[in-house]
Amino acid sequence: MTVCVLLSTGFALALPALLAWVIDVGVRRGDAGQLALAAGAILATSTLRGLFAYGQGYLSQAVSQRVAYDLRASVYDHLQRLSFAFHDESETGQLMSRMTVDIEAVRNFIVLGLTRAILAAITFVTVTVILFWLDWPLALVTLAAVPILAFLSVIVARRLRPLWTAAQQETGALGTVMQESLSGVRVVKAFAREPFENEKFDAKNREVRAISLEAMRMSAWNQPLMVFVMSVVTVAVLWIGGAGVIGHRLSLGTLFAVVQYVLLLGTPVRTFGFMVTWLTRGLSSGARIFEVLDTAPTIADADAARPLPPVCGHVRFEDVSFAYGDGPKVLEGVDIDARPGQVIALLGATGSGKSTILHLLPRFYDVTSGRITIDGIDVRDLTLESLRGSVGLVLQDVFLFNATLRENIAYGVAHATEEQILAAARASRVHEFARGLADGYDTMVGERGVTLSGGQKQRVAIARTLLRDPRILVLDDATSSVDMETEYLIQQALEVVMQGRTTFVVASRLRTVKSADQIIVLDHGRIVERGVHDTLLERGGHYARLYDLQLREQDEFEEQTQGRGRQRPQGRAG
Repeated sequence: MTVCVLLSTGFALALPALLAWVIDVGVRRGDAGQLALAAGAILATSTLRGLFAYGQGYLSQAVSQRVAYDLRASVYDHLQRLSFAFHDESETGQLMSRMTVDIEAVRNFIVLGLTRAILAAITFVTVTVILFWLDWPLALVTLAAVPILAFLSVIVARRLRPLWTAAQQETGALGTVMQESLSGVRVVKAFAREPFENEKFDAKNREVRAISLEAMRMSAWNQPLMVFVMSVVTVAVLWIGGAGVIGHRLSLGTLFAVVQYVLLLGTPVRTFGFMVTWLTRGLSSGARIFEVLDTAPTIADADAARPLPPVCGHVRFEDVSFAYGDGPKVLEGVDIDARPGQVIALLGATGSGKSTILHLLPRFYDVTSGRITIDGIDVRDLTLESLRGSVGLVLQDVFLFNATLRENIAYGVAHATEEQILAAARASRVHEFARGLADGYDTMVGERGVTLSGGQKQRVAIARTLLRDPRILVLDDATSSVDMETEYLIQQALEVVMQGRTTFVVASRLRTVKSADQIIVLDHGRIVERGVHDTLLERGGHYARLYDLQLREQDEFEEQTQGRGRQRPQGRAG
């Protein structure tokens, strides 16, 4: 590309000198041979200039596309590695805007800003040297405009950059509004809030338009002012140069060449307003992109991190405390000793810290104090890949990808066989409803699994986790979205799967609680009770109150169901 820029510029700069030759030699002397030779030289020079200009344009676009590709790949990879804390605070619309609008602005900055600025600089320096060689008084007249142009450019650039930064920020906010509205379209329609969402979008859309128009208004003033300055310079050159031709100090061909060089210098000046626009817009977008790239993951492998060896599943929380950012502690002094193969049930009111405990185990967040160990090894001393490969997590908020049912089940295992997928599906009771789908396991589940019911999505999530065959299971209320019958089926499968695995489960069903080896009751981030079902119920403490509020109805329902089951055989006998 550099060669094309230099040669294209060089041939463009040769044309005025050839035209001066035509006038001074071919026309004034009437030398037809020289005239024909000059015409041929001009044609050849113009052709070569066009060819290298094409190469310059194509290669500059190619370079910009590669830069955009690399930026998209780098930002996306970095976003994947950033911690939960970053994504908790970030808006999806803003991140999408940086991945698309801002990177496109940087790409245009390379083509329309940087490349043209380099070309303008080369042209300016070369034309300045040529003008001084042709006629230094006219060169000084031309250069008198440089301070004015530089002053205008600096003023405009200073005012444009914050405007474009604000415009990019508001574009991201507009994306957030649109993303939230479209993701929650069912809620919008259920509450008939379409007019409200339209007004909210329109208000943000107007803000983007207003800021963008203000930036473009300032850019639009810049270019005419520069063209006016160059027009005044051209008139001054013609006036002073014309007097030199009349006084025989200057040849007509030289004056023509000087005017052509001034006009050639005016070409980048005329587009300088656009260059300043794209330069400032590119700098603003680049700052937003590197704001993401410069954010270091708060959760990362330690320098001496090592892979987790084959796991037995002995998990310990040792005096663990945790707070989100600079906020108050949500866990304090938590001690849990989960032996291999045990089931640990976590109970507590909303906000008591149950889910936080589960998120600390695979290091979605790091403890504020204390430590968590697996088989005696601090989880912070392990590689994230090996740690999370040994911990199977089923979240309450199930997320499925817009892919086939098979692809969603096999998401965590790159080369899962059909037999493995079917085994996980059968164990989680997915196989029953999968056979009834139009395309079976090849059925597209839609965005976020919209074509499946809540219970079906929950079972797919369990199958996805089971396929990884983790030694430690973390179930964040994994059966909360299913009916009693489905919950019973899933619980039967999980009882088999839990054999030999250490399992942490946020429990909302009595069956899970009764079968747990340890029940841990949390209140405001502290463990207030621990034990087994019957023992804790006898104490009449926190667990007994939670049992009365959440679990007693299930217990009575099961007793009534079992009672009716016992009465039926007696009736038939009588």
